[in-house]
Amino acid sequence: MNGDVAPEATAGRLSSTVTSGKEMTYPTSRQPVSDGTLATRRSARAVAPPRLSRRRPVMGVFAALAVVGFAGAYIGPMGGALSSAVAEDNAPVSLYADSAGDAQALDTAGDEGPAPVSFERSGYSVYVTPKPTPTPTPEPETASSSSQAAAAPLYYTGGGSAAEWMAAAGIAESDWGYVDYIVGRESGWNPNATNRSSGACGLVQALPCSKVPGNGYDPVDNLRWGNGYAVGRYGSWAAAYNFWTSNHWW
Repeated sequence: MNGDVAPEATAGRLSSTVTSGKEMTYPTSRQPVSDGTLATRRSARAVAPPRLSRRRPVMGVFAALAVVGFAGAYIGPMGGALSSAVAEDNAPVSLYADSAGDAQALDTAGDEGPAPVSFERSGYSVYVTPKPTPTPTPEPETASSSSQAAAAPLYYTGGGSAAEWMAAAGIAESDWGYVDYIVGRESGWNPNATNRSSGACGLVQALPCSKVPGNGYDPVDNLRWGNGYAVGRYGSWAAAYNFWTSNHWW
């Protein structure tokens, strides 16, 4: 014998061995295989060789290309800049010296400080609303002013008769009858007679009273103005008398 144990003896030994219950046991019913040995599906999977994935070589190629591209994009421009920063006399030039030529230089000539800078500002006008002119307050009328206004008419206080007044006014004696008729009905021969509604004054009731030269209440001044009015408007005292008797005014 070569030391091989028969399958039947092995099966009998496994069945008669006492275990602790933690060891792995195999079912007794097994399917025979073509080479005469028993194998379970689990043992077949364990001994199967691992399969190689097709994606791993492709991902490796892409990773290598990415590294090469990154190195070319980063190192290429810097190497060109370093190679161009060499002077014509083959003296090494640093990047700082190369960029210093583009920097702005401040030239301070002498001890004078920087020139003063003046800023021009556009002018503007401010419109201020003028304050309204206050309306002057009228001064209250005093008693003296009101008394003066009331005493403005200079009433006649002298004496005399109608004949004396007509003669002094230059009225012809032949017209005295016409004058007496008109004046007797206009003022009653009262030198101070005043029409309250129209303001006519004096013997002949001159309207307005200010037309009478001198004083409208003076009988001589009033008759002198009436004589000119009668002759100038009607042509004579007789014509003025006829108009008055027809219209009751003249």
